[in-house]
Parts: sequence; C-alpha cells; structure tokens
Amino acid sequence: MKATVDPGRCQGHARCWDISPEVFDLDEEGHGTVLVAEVPAEHEEAALRAAQNCPERAITVA
Repeated sequence: MKATVDPGRCQGHARCWDISPEVFDLDEEGHGTVLVAEVPAEHEEAALRAAQNCPERAITVA
C-alpha cells in the first residue's frame, strides 16, 4: 500500500500527521508529506483513516 499527498490540495490541517505520524509528517510550512514509500501493514488502517479525515481529500492510499 502506498500513500501520497497532493501538495496542491493540502491546506495544512495536519490531521494526517495527528492520526498516523508513522506514515505522515509535516513540511516546513505545515503541509502533509509522506514518510514511507510503502505503508507498513501495521499502519495501513491509520493511513486509511488519515485519508478519510483529510478535509481537502488531498491524500490517496492505494
């Protein structure tokens, strides 16, 4: 499973980082970034929850 953040859509609410800090981080401007190329199995549920909670729908997990 891979996670991506669309930087053009992210507004920096930091919900992804709050829900799944093992997968997401924040850049210097507070926008979401992905920490890992492949989401570890034990963090897949949290990564999906983070995507579902993104107000801008900037996160894709597939």
